Amino acid sequence: MVILLFGPPGCGKGTQSPHIANLLNIPAISTGEMLRAEVEAGSPLGKAAAGILASGQLVSDDIVSQMLVRRLSEPDCGDGFLLDGYPRTVPQAEFLDAYLRKHGFAPATVLFLTAPDYVLIERIGSRRQCPRCGAIYNILFKPPARPGHCDRDGTALVKRKDDAAEAVKQRLRAYQTQTQLVLEHYRNGDFHTVRADRPPAEVLRDIMVVLEPRMAAVARRRTG
Repeated sequence: MVILLFGPPGCGKGTQSPHIANLLNIPAISTGEMLRAEVEAGSPLGKAAAGILASGQLVSDDIVSQMLVRRLSEPDCGDGFLLDGYPRTVPQAEFLDAYLRKHGFAPATVLFLTAPDYVLIERIGSRRQCPRCGAIYNILFKPPARPGHCDRDGTALVKRKDDAAEAVKQRLRAYQTQTQLVLEHYRNGDFHTVRADRPPAEVLRDIMVVLEPRMAAVARRRTG
C-alpha cells in the first residue's frame, strides 16, 4: 500500500505520519529527511543537491526523483510506503505514478489533511524550539515540563521568525499555490480529505476508516 500524505504547515502531518506507518508496518519517508540523508552521506546526488541548495536554488524534480527511487529500492519499501513531501509538482506526480505501475503497486491512496488558516496560524505560532539541540515543543499540545525551557538541556526556548503570524500566512499561501495542481492531479483517484482541526486521536481514527478496507484488500490478495 502506498500512502501520499498532504497538508499545509501546522496540519499535523508530522504527528500522523509515524502512527500510520506503524499501523501499516511500512516506512514513512519524508522528502526533507531523505534529502538531508543524501547530503550528509556525500553521495553523488547529495553533493549535487548540496551545491544547488548552497546557491539558494530549489533542487530539481529530476534529482529529487532519483533520490526517491534510491530510497524506494530498499527492502523495507517492498510492501509499501508513506510519502510526506513528495510529490510537490505535477511532473513528480507523473513520475511517481509511472514508478508505481512499473513496480506493481496499486495507485496511491491520497490523504489530504485540512484545517482553517486561523487554526494553522495558532498551532504554528505556539511552536518553540531549543536553539541548542533543536528540539521542538508546542505550548498548546506538547509543552516542556518546565515552562519556557528545553527538557533535554534546560536551554531557554525561542520562537522562530518563520513561525510569526505574517510569515505563517505567507507560507500557507505558498503551499496552496504550490500544491493545488498536484492535488487536482489526484482528485479523481483514491483521494480523501480529512479534517485536521481536531485532537490527533480523532484525526487518526478517521484516517484508519479510510485505510482499513484497503489493508483488508491487501491481506486478501496475499492469502489468495
